[in-house]
Amino acid sequence: MERKQITVHGRVQGVGFRAATKQVADQIGIYGLVKNQPDGTVLIEAEGPTDQLSRFIKEIEDGPTPFSKVKNMDVQEKDQLDNHKKFKVVQ
Repeated sequence: MERKQITVHGRVQGVGFRAATKQVADQIGIYGLVKNQPDGTVLIEAEGPTDQLSRFIKEIEDGPTPFSKVKNMDVQEKDQLDNHKKFKVVQ
């Protein structure tokens, strides 16, 4: 299991990005959370097996909704797992 913290930049708020991210995570089997940040970015904490996490990151990078536009993503490896039991959208 790996844990990544991902900050997504672009047109990612007000376009269904968080709900679509949860849908992708649920389909792939990723646990964690997604939430809007005050600066207009979206923060994702994601945990899962390496191959599933790589697939999840690729899907998010491609833009999980037709209305979103991902400009770039900052992906950081985190040492400690939070042991999330599901993937949730945080308000």
